[in-house]
Amino acid sequence: MTATAVDHIGSLVTNDPHAGRGPLGLIHDAAVVFDEGVVQWVGSHSRAPAADARHDLQGRAALPGFVDSHAHLVFCGDRAAEFAARMSGETYDAGGILATIAATRSATNAELAATTGRLVAEARRTGTTTIECKSGYGQTVADELRGLQVAAAFTTETTLLAAHLPPPEFAGRADEYVAMVCDWMIPVCAPHARWIDVFCEAGAFDADQCRAVLRAGIGAGLGARVHGNQLGPGPGVRLAVELGAASVDHVTHVTDADIDALAGGSTVATLLPGADFSTRGPYPDARRLRDAGVTLALATDCNPGTSYTTSMPFVVALAVRDLHLSPDEAVWSATAGGAAALRRTDIGVVEVGARADLIGLDAPSHLHLAYRPGVDLVHEVWKDGVLQ
Repeated sequence: MTATAVDHIGSLVTNDPHAGRGPLGLIHDAAVVFDEGVVQWVGSHSRAPAADARHDLQGRAALPGFVDSHAHLVFCGDRAAEFAARMSGETYDAGGILATIAATRSATNAELAATTGRLVAEARRTGTTTIECKSGYGQTVADELRGLQVAAAFTTETTLLAAHLPPPEFAGRADEYVAMVCDWMIPVCAPHARWIDVFCEAGAFDADQCRAVLRAGIGAGLGARVHGNQLGPGPGVRLAVELGAASVDHVTHVTDADIDALAGGSTVATLLPGADFSTRGPYPDARRLRDAGVTLALATDCNPGTSYTTSMPFVVALAVRDLHLSPDEAVWSATAGGAAALRRTDIGVVEVGARADLIGLDAPSHLHLAYRPGVDLVHEVWKDGVLQ
């Protein structure tokens, strides 16, 4: 075993309130000791135990690696023209997904892996150490299977988004497509996924169709996730809570009943402000959700049409500026909140037994992530105790 101490951390976010000050468990003049990819010790650098190697952070701030719990990285094609048209006044209606389905189906496995690998590496450079990755741009059994296999080369958090949008060959026959997903696609793809997801939205799938897919996925051993209440009010939030989904994502148009359901359940509300920024849509009322006691996560929703960013620092800045979260709340939601959305306790926190995932910032405090938007502040990234 080779222990490494990351030392002289000016301000360390642990997300363990018992370890330091406030809900982020802040420790000043801190050190962290890693061994075999796991945190072995956290505390004041003056008390740090002996280690085989020391890495001096020279007073920089550090925090847990970002946990991006919602991303669509397995695709080919480009939708920049769609983005430009939308910025010129056209309305987003989810139809652009069909263009990505066509491009993804025609791509080779190597092309899909190249796109996914490029985006994962891009995310890592900006501090993301855990990323969820969805299929959903193939929409045939074979294409969804290979999408998951490509994703699995880069992350263990793989999601079968079988019910993304009815593909062209099932136009007007969504019930038939759902039957195919439940009877054929899920049995073949479930061994390669951890999660099942659905797009519960007008123009995509209704509550009954989504419930059928989610129940089939749960029956095959998958955890549930839901895209819900993005484009308008709908049943997605309450369906997610009903079925005990780990997360319901977007949560832009919610009622008091939706919020009460979330506050009374275990489902995390994952907010995706990059999508609202890129579609000029309304932002979710994060303040209302949080004040009601709902657990919040932040994620990029990286996809080629409506949120083509891998930057969690950008999402944190948006959450502070436009969702009215405090910098502390946004950082927690982008780390520990993302871990909760993936039902993980070993990431999103710097504590003994957690994965040794750490970001060092070219800044004296985590507050600078929102204070200096658009500036590359990530000095270094540790993943599983290895400097990237």
